[in-house]
Amino acid sequence: MQILRTPAERFADLPDFPYEPRYANVSDDEGGELRMAWVEDGPADASPVLMLHGEPSWSFLYRRMMPTLAATGHRVICPDLVGFGRSDKPTGVFDHTYARHVEWVRALVFDHLDLTSVTLVGQDWGGLIGLRLAAEHPERFARLVVANTGLPTGDIPMPDIWWKFREAIQGQPTLDIGRFVQSGCQRPMSDAVRAAYDAPFPDDSYCAGPRAMPGLVPTSPDDPATAANRAAWAALRDSPTPMLVAFSDGDPITEGMAPIFRREMRGAQGHDHPVIRGAGHFLQEDAGEELAQHIAEFLEQHTGS
Repeated sequence: MQILRTPAERFADLPDFPYEPRYANVSDDEGGELRMAWVEDGPADASPVLMLHGEPSWSFLYRRMMPTLAATGHRVICPDLVGFGRSDKPTGVFDHTYARHVEWVRALVFDHLDLTSVTLVGQDWGGLIGLRLAAEHPERFARLVVANTGLPTGDIPMPDIWWKFREAIQGQPTLDIGRFVQSGCQRPMSDAVRAAYDAPFPDDSYCAGPRAMPGLVPTSPDDPATAANRAAWAALRDSPTPMLVAFSDGDPITEGMAPIFRREMRGAQGHDHPVIRGAGHFLQEDAGEELAQHIAEFLEQHTGS
C-alpha cells in the first residue's frame, strides 16, 4: 500500500484549534502500518467521549464542541480517519473499504488507547463506523449519540441529493474539499476555516479517501458491508445503552434516519431528542456549541449508565 503523509506545516495557524496532535500506528491490513492522528482535551483519566468525523472533514470539525465537553470533566478524543486530517493517506481508492475503516478505528481506540465506558458521538461516516463498533463491542460503550448519520444496509434507497454528491466527488478531476464542506452547511464559513478543511489535501493525490467513501456506503442488499450492518442494527435495536438522537433540521441526506433511530432503538426510548435548528449536514460547523450543550446534558443525565 502506498501512502502519503500531509506535511505538518499545512496545519499551521488553524483557527480556534490549538490542540497538539497525537499519533499511533495501526496495521494497514497488508503487512505494513499506517499512522493515525487524534487530538484530545479534558482530564486524561476521565470517562472518554469519542467523537468521529465523516466525509470529507476531519477532527477540526469538532473544535467548537471540545471545550464544552472537556469542561464537564470528560476526556474528549477526536481521531482523524485514515485518509483524512493528519492521518496517513493511502493513495489508492481501492485501499479503502468499510471493513478496513472499522478495523482501523477499532485498533486505535481499543488496542492503543484502550478506551472503556465510551460515549460515542458519530456524524456522517463517524456514525457508520462508530455504530458498528458499538454493536460489535458493546462492553466498551456507555452512551451513544447519533447526529446526521445512519447505518445503511442497502434496503432503503438513498436520496437523490446523495447520489448527486457521490457523482460530484467521484467525477471531479480535482476536489475542492472546503467547497464540499461549505455546501453541507447553512452558515457561511470564513476563508480561514475553509482553508483548514483544505489543509489535509495539498493536491489531488492525497484525496483517495474522500473519493472512496461515497462508494463504500451500502446502496444495495448485496453490498459487502450489508450483512455486518444488519447484524449491527439487530444488536443496537435491543441494546439498553442510552442513545441520544441529535439531528439538524437542514440535512436532506440523513433526515429520514432520525425518526427511525428514535422509534427502533431501545436505548433511545424515553429521551428528549433535540432538533438542531438552522443547521445543515455538518451541524458541528453550523451549531457546534448547541450540539455540545445537548450532549453535555445527556452525559449528566446518564452518568454511570
